[in-house]
Amino acid sequence: EIARNRKMGGAAAGDGSATKAEMAAAKVPMAWRDSCAGLLIKLNDCRQKEWYLPWKCEHERHDYEVCQYKEYLTRLKKK
Repeated sequence: EIARNRKMGGAAAGDGSATKAEMAAAKVPMAWRDSCAGLLIKLNDCRQKEWYLPWKCEHERHDYEVCQYKEYLTRLKKK
């Protein structure tokens, strides 16, 4: 499914993972340190470079939100 999802241009749950050192260096809050943290780091970097203009980092934001949604679905399936 991950390969199929990447062909479609989406991010997979776990696709944006980052190491603990990378999350600490990027000052990611503990509440957001999940399998999508790598995508969050990229999104925040883009936001800082583009002065938080909302239309500049749409692709990064979409990838992060898709990852968060897929992680949510994974948690639901475990119940």
